[in-house]
Amino acid sequence: MRKMLVAGALSALMLGGCLSAPDVSGSRGAPSLAALQSMCGGSAVDYGTDAQGVYSAFLDAYVAQKRGKLPKEQFCAFQAGIAGQYAALGASRTPAAQSAWASFFADQRAQALSWRAAVDPTLRAG
Repeated sequence: MRKMLVAGALSALMLGGCLSAPDVSGSRGAPSLAALQSMCGGSAVDYGTDAQGVYSAFLDAYVAQKRGKLPKEQFCAFQAGIAGQYAALGASRTPAAQSAWASFFADQRAQALSWRAAVDPTLRAG
């Protein structure tokens, strides 16, 4: 249910022209994808065509972490979990692996949005 609500809200915002995808190179003061990955000390992962979506999830989690909602250890575990699943599933081009990656990543994206919504009043309804 939560996935459907998040997907519906994002779709409505995108159709309305109110939401633009952040640039993976870091724009408007936001850190780049590489900078977000380096915060946790691991090596950078090349997410290929999934980089934009992964960056958006990392950026939402980063905002929550920066504003005290998410401990850095949990932020880094979030990144590591996505990297591990991408290595296992996302890089594979089999239909089953792609489906599993998409399902896993949708859950992670919803989690990151929920963390950010807890600290960012612009994402709350009302």
